Amino acid sequence: MIAVDGIKKSSIRSHYQLGTLFYRLLWGPHIHHGLWNGEESASIAQCQLTDTLADMGEIRAGDKVVDVGCGMGGSSIRLALRRKAEVTGITLSPIQRYWAAASAAFRGARSHTEFIATDAETVQFDRESFDVVWSVECTEHFFDKAGFFHRAFEWLRPGGRLAIAVWFQGDHATDDAQRQIVEEVCTRFVCPSIATRQDYTDWIQSSGFRVTHNVDWTQRVLKTWEICKRRVERSGVRQLARFVDREQVAFLDGFDVLLDAYRTGAMQYGAIVAKKV
Repeated sequence: MIAVDGIKKSSIRSHYQLGTLFYRLLWGPHIHHGLWNGEESASIAQCQLTDTLADMGEIRAGDKVVDVGCGMGGSSIRLALRRKAEVTGITLSPIQRYWAAASAAFRGARSHTEFIATDAETVQFDRESFDVVWSVECTEHFFDKAGFFHRAFEWLRPGGRLAIAVWFQGDHATDDAQRQIVEEVCTRFVCPSIATRQDYTDWIQSSGFRVTHNVDWTQRVLKTWEICKRRVERSGVRQLARFVDREQVAFLDGFDVLLDAYRTGAMQYGAIVAKKV
């Protein structure tokens, strides 16, 4: 696992409080990568990632799902409308919470969703409250990743599933150049650490789960940042960011770094699904 100093919970919250507008302008309602099979549009690719992970997690009608790091509610609302799940979304950002709730109401998912502004590392849920713990590109922001999986295990009913999509440290990101790339990603994208796929597997299994899927999607998500980079270059969003917060400029300027991380193997992107047995 590669970790950096200086990241605070308040800086993560601030990133999403201020950055939600830029995510929405540049990418859309889903704050996560797209998953491509071919030449689909970005919006279709984003939905494909949610749908593919939901298939792997066997999400079905009536399942109670907690979406950890729900962002603007994109995945939560899709799971509620398409899978007929009952979804509780949690986000560190009050702005994202309001945005998600408004989007759910607008799209007719209000009665099947609830959104809470809270810290996923301290939130309390009753034991065996959920059928699925879902988290897409959120655990990178956790300070105690191993502890989260122990808590997730307690939240799940017997037979419950954990379904996560993750930025991983590359298997061979051990030389100085690759470590520096990962450290820069951590800093620009406010991640205290980025861990390997093996780290995650060990944490999940030691919590009591049985891993059912462990997939590498790196090559299928690369277009995400290529598209975002072009949209930044063609729009005036970087100039707008300069008036909002210098850290948002650093975020926008970090797209090349993340692309470099994927292309060099310093980082990977993938999904893990596990079952409580």
